[in-house]
This record gives sequence, C-alpha cells and structure tokens, in this order.
Amino acid sequence: MKKQYAVSLLVTSLVVIALAAVAGSGRTDNDIPAPPTIGTVIDDFKLPDADGKEHSLKSLAGSKGVVIMFIATKCPVSNAYNDRMEKLAQDYKAKGINVVGINSNNTEPAGEVKSHAAEKGLTFTILKDDGNKIADRLGATRTPEAYVLDANMKLVYHGRIDNSQKTEGITSEDLREALNEMLAGKAVTKTGGAAFGCTIKRVS
Repeated sequence: MKKQYAVSLLVTSLVVIALAAVAGSGRTDNDIPAPPTIGTVIDDFKLPDADGKEHSLKSLAGSKGVVIMFIATKCPVSNAYNDRMEKLAQDYKAKGINVVGINSNNTEPAGEVKSHAAEKGLTFTILKDDGNKIADRLGATRTPEAYVLDANMKLVYHGRIDNSQKTEGITSEDLREALNEMLAGKAVTKTGGAAFGCTIKRVS
C-alpha cells in the first residue's frame, strides 16, 4: 500500500509539474485575439525602435501605405526571408510604400534586434513590441507575417509574403501582388494567405 501511495504521489507530482510548465510556456494561439478583418482601419500606435526612440506608425508610413512585418532574430524561417524583406522595402519605398518591422518576441531584447538588423543588412525601421501589445492587437502569431495598410490605414492584405521559404519554390508572390494591385488603384484580389514560420514568443 505504501508503495502504491508513493507511486500515486509521484505521478500526481509529475502531472502538476507538467501542467505548470505548460502554463508558464506562454499563450497558445487560441488565447490570442483574432486579427482585424480586411477593410478595418487600423488605429495608430507608438512603439520604440531598437535605440529606444519612439515612433508612431503614421510617421513611418509612406504616402501610399505601409507594410507591417512581424519578424524575429532567431527564427530560421524569418531569417530565410531577410533578403526578400529588404528587397521589398527598397523596391516599394520609391513608390510610396514603406516597410516597418516589428519584433514582438519576449526572448529577443532590443540590443539583439539592433545587432541582427545590422548583421543582416535590414535598413527599414524595426520596432520593439515589449509585452506583445501590438502583436495582440493585430492577432499576429508568426514570423514572418505581413499586414498591408493603404494610405487611409485600411487593412487590405494580411498573411504570408509568398508561398515558399525556399526561393526556388516560389510560385506565388502574394504580398507583392497585393501591393501592385493597391498601387494600381485596384481592389486586392487575394487578401491573404496563411502565414507560416515560428510562433511569436509572447509573455505569459
């Protein structure tokens, strides 16, 4: 009986420890607010860059709109897109659309965000979302994950950059297609595609 009691106690303890570990590992996708629907006007917000200087989203937007990109320093999927994100920022800046990066991972401090951007040659502004408040507001769950807002801050696209982590596998450049349609004054045909990549490491 004592042996059975000891085993039961051990099992119960392990279950409690496991549940505590899960509870402390951060929030699940089910706990995150749903993203705004296409056509929603996104309220302005302010976040600091990696140097601690605060910026409003409107101050960083281009005359024709802005692309918000949730990115990471350690995520291999996000890093696979570094060159594509930088190229997109360069290609569309002259057309009146600016790219703004947001790092919402609580495991990646501002200093790391700054050094990572310098190392990878990312020249667009990257903001630090401590406490993942903006990630929660926009329902972002992955890195990379893109949101396109037009000149009136209306959401016209939300989702992946393209359909393949490996450049040789790209058959659909969803984000660029949305931007080109928006710039042409057309309705965006494909308003989203499920973003894939690493989960945003939220605070518990």
